[in-house]
Amino acid sequence: MRSRYTWVAAAGLALTAALTACSSSSSGTTGSGSTPSSSSMAPSSSAPSSAAAEPTSGSGAVSAITANWEAFFSGKTSAATKISLLQNGQTFGQIINNQAGSSLSSSAKATVSSVTVNSDGTATVKYSVGISGASLPPTNGTAVYQDGVWKVGDVSFCYLLTLENGGSKPSVCSSAG
Repeated sequence: MRSRYTWVAAAGLALTAALTACSSSSSGTTGSGSTPSSSSMAPSSSAPSSAAAEPTSGSGAVSAITANWEAFFSGKTSAATKISLLQNGQTFGQIINNQAGSSLSSSAKATVSSVTVNSDGTATVKYSVGISGASLPPTNGTAVYQDGVWKVGDVSFCYLLTLENGGSKPSVCSSAG
């Protein structure tokens, strides 16, 4: 009975995270089994015009991924910034904007425990999400290098949206990996 309660509580927290425009996937292969198309994963040759491109490897990439991932999950980050930190973020803009003012959203936080940068323009991010003092166990997600910035992968975000939708993949996720 206790393990079922723990699972229900964790699932509820995961769904709350999705509703607060946070992104994740489940541990192991379940959440990140699909991968974005190779064109969206490849390092971009064009950086945002206002800033230099983030590093694509080494400790600089790990630092950028960690900072961006934690900013995306933070309840203090604006919806516009979250959209800019999510792969293909404009596609999910309405969802993120709708949740920006929720009371649960303001208490969201992620802590990145490890980052593994892959040679294909992606990275595996192990992190924990907390809301109002409760947190999920460490979870794996995917970061994607897009337009000179390490972003939370839309595959990870869509995984939570699918959980929230009772296992049915929302139409907004049809183009996501």
